[in-house]
Amino acid sequence: MPRPDPGIGIWMIGGTALLLFIASSVRHLLFQSGAFDLGYFDQAIYLISQGEPPIVSFWGFHFLGGHADWMVYPLALLYKIYPSVYWLFAVQAIAFALGALPTYYLSLQAGLTRSLATTLAAVYWLYPLIFNLNLFDFHPEVMALPLILAAILAARSDRIFWFTGCTVIVLGCRDALSLTVAAMGFWLLVFEQKRVCGAIALISGVAWFLIATQVIIPTFRPAGVEATLRYAYLGDSVLEIASNLMLKPHLILDRVFSLATLEYGLLLVAPLIWGLSFRHLTPLTAALPMLAMNILSDSPSQRDLVHQYSLPILPFLLLAVISALGAEATWIRKPGVIILWSLIAFLALAKYGYFGSLYLNSLDTWSASRAAISQVKTGGSVLTTHNLVPHLTHRSYIRFTLADAPPFDLSQFDYILLNVRHPGWMSSVEFATNLVEQLQQNSQFQLRYRQDGVYLFANAATLPASRSPSRFAISSMRSITRQE
Repeated sequence: MPRPDPGIGIWMIGGTALLLFIASSVRHLLFQSGAFDLGYFDQAIYLISQGEPPIVSFWGFHFLGGHADWMVYPLALLYKIYPSVYWLFAVQAIAFALGALPTYYLSLQAGLTRSLATTLAAVYWLYPLIFNLNLFDFHPEVMALPLILAAILAARSDRIFWFTGCTVIVLGCRDALSLTVAAMGFWLLVFEQKRVCGAIALISGVAWFLIATQVIIPTFRPAGVEATLRYAYLGDSVLEIASNLMLKPHLILDRVFSLATLEYGLLLVAPLIWGLSFRHLTPLTAALPMLAMNILSDSPSQRDLVHQYSLPILPFLLLAVISALGAEATWIRKPGVIILWSLIAFLALAKYGYFGSLYLNSLDTWSASRAAISQVKTGGSVLTTHNLVPHLTHRSYIRFTLADAPPFDLSQFDYILLNVRHPGWMSSVEFATNLVEQLQQNSQFQLRYRQDGVYLFANAATLPASRSPSRFAISSMRSITRQE
């Protein structure tokens, strides 16, 4: 593949990756990450690195039963070096930063000047979804983003080996990406006249979709593809949903022609509207499956620029812009104006403001949470809040509190860590308070730590008692009746 040249240097890619890594790491340090999805992948990868079955304990199944994302396995090699969730932040940041490189070379390939090609790389970095998704825990499909762009570059350069390698890795990042790969194959066949690469992508995409949804996922999760719950009105299985989409189009018309769909479309194109032309939209053919899935879903999270669901659409939006620029069919062509537009879109839609608001909402218990976590001395089982799970996932069994679920058998846990002030997702202050009172009355559990509404209990039946209680524990024992 091509190497960077003075138009887009390694320092630009490295600097962008570093900024993204710092942003996601700070969010995590502020206890704003969650069991889903950071803790989910961190536990799975940790268990793989330890040679244990990667069953995500708070989900209940082998992680391959989620999205057949086998590309998670190679990440365990990093955990072999040193087990740390920060590897995931680094991988994600590097993947996002690297996407600008094939974007740059695709621009040159289309006949754009180096100045415009560099501008398109910056436009890619400033697309709000990149920054927002970098903050939203970790998802393996981020690794697919630069590879989709690299695969298209390889196809247009007739490098079949590179194209095939990129395509195989993309398929391993998430089951739904098989539909994107298949649609990309159709686009390459029909519109790009790349018959070999088009056939490879079309056949492999369809084949992997069937293998993943009909064999791998049901094997590791007998209930089948979890995502079908978001399309229950279309059928009870993947194949039934596919059939109804073709045979009963009236079921989807209300979703397609709606204000929600219009709003979603505007969100997607607003940062790039200056460079889109109706005559150069053919690359969006490859984005249609994911676009349709997002529009038809019952979940609003699939129609925003925060979650991962719109990620496979971005490469083809960029290709449409590159095509229009190459044909001089865009509204704007001056690099400075393009960058200004992208900056405005970033400032309007990126979630950088969370660092001064939402991400500081539990700062009053930050020190106490860190201190309590440091006192979880063993790899024993833990019950804690959703946002504390990713700080304790390097163990075989961990769960998070669920206010509306049947009560847990508390005796199965070695540690129970709760935050009454900030009980976390799927919990409540009332639930956390009642659980603390229940544990205080349970002779099986000893209070090891209490400060600022953060409580750590240890199971005396499974863990040895502390030789010398901490000053925080002593203080809390003296004031056990003090109301938080």
